[in-house]
Amino acid sequence: MERLSYTASLITQGRHKFYSLTLPSEVLAKTCYVTTRYDDPREGFQRTLDKEKAQKIADYIDKEGGSIPTAIILSAQIESEFVYTSKNKTVEFNDIKKAFLILDGQHRVYGFSLATSSVRIPVIIYAGLSRRDETRLFIDINTKQRPVPNELLLDIKALAEYENESESYLRTIYDLFKDTPASALHGKLSSSEKSKDKITRVTFNAAVKPLAIVFGEKEATEVFEILNAYLQAIYLGFKKKQMENRLVNPFVFRSIISIFPDSAAKVKDRYNEYSTENFYHSLSYFFDNISAPKINKRHQGHKELTDHFLACLKKDFTL
Repeated sequence: MERLSYTASLITQGRHKFYSLTLPSEVLAKTCYVTTRYDDPREGFQRTLDKEKAQKIADYIDKEGGSIPTAIILSAQIESEFVYTSKNKTVEFNDIKKAFLILDGQHRVYGFSLATSSVRIPVIIYAGLSRRDETRLFIDINTKQRPVPNELLLDIKALAEYENESESYLRTIYDLFKDTPASALHGKLSSSEKSKDKITRVTFNAAVKPLAIVFGEKEATEVFEILNAYLQAIYLGFKKKQMENRLVNPFVFRSIISIFPDSAAKVKDRYNEYSTENFYHSLSYFFDNISAPKINKRHQGHKELTDHFLACLKKDFTL
C-alpha cells in the first residue's frame, strides 16, 4: 500500500491538536469521504451533497482562475495510519479511499475533484478523534462561525463587479429610495445588515424584482418616481389607520409591492398620471377595506397578506 507524505505544522488550540498543510486537489478527491444522515442515520451527521453547488466551484476554478483559500477540515481515520514526525515536520498516511472524514468543506472537495485544474488546497487535519469528537467539532464549526449576512454580500456586489444587469437595476432603485430626501422610504432602509423597522436590500429585491415585466424599458429613475408616489400614498392611507409603521415590516412591504400592478392599473385607467394624489384617491376604497388587525397580525407570510390586500382592492368595483 502506497504511503503519502507532506510537510505540515503542528498546532495546539485548547484541548485539541491538529496539523496545517496543503494537499493536491486530486489527493483530497481520492482520500476523503463524508457520512450523511441520509446514508447513515445512526452515525452520519453531514448534509447531503449539492452537486450543482460543487459544479459551480469547479467552474470557478477552471474558467475564472478562482482562489478559495479557506481550509478544508478533516479527521484522520484509523485506516489511514496517520502519523506526524516532529523531526522533519511531516505527516504520512495511507493512500486509501476513506483516509479522512470531511468535517467541513465537502462541496469544495467535490468541486475541486470536478475541476480539470489541479490546485493545492489548504487543509487542517485532526487525528485520534472519536465519532463524538468529530460530531461536536462539526457542530462547533457550523454554529460558532457566523456566516456573512446576505444583506452585506448583496450590498458589496457592486464593489466586486459581480452584479448582473437585474441586480444593478434594483440597486439603483434602492439607492434612490435611500438617498432621496423626498423618498417614502427615506431613513427606513438598511443596506448591509438586518435592522428592526428597516427594509434591507434582500427584502427590497425580493419584493420589486417580480415587477420587471411591469416596468418594461423604463429607466430606474422613472420607476423610482412612480413607486415612490405609490408608497407615499400607501403611507398616507396607513397613517389614517394609525399603522404607518407597518409599511417597513418585510411581509407587509412585500405584499404592498405585490399589489402595485393592480393599483397602478387603476391609476392609469382613471387619471393616466402616476402621482401620489392619484394613487391615494384610486385606493380610497382599499384603505377603507383593509383590516388593521390583519396587517398587525404576527406570524403570517406575505402571501396571506397579499390575498387580503387583493380582496380589498376588488371590493370597490361596481358596474
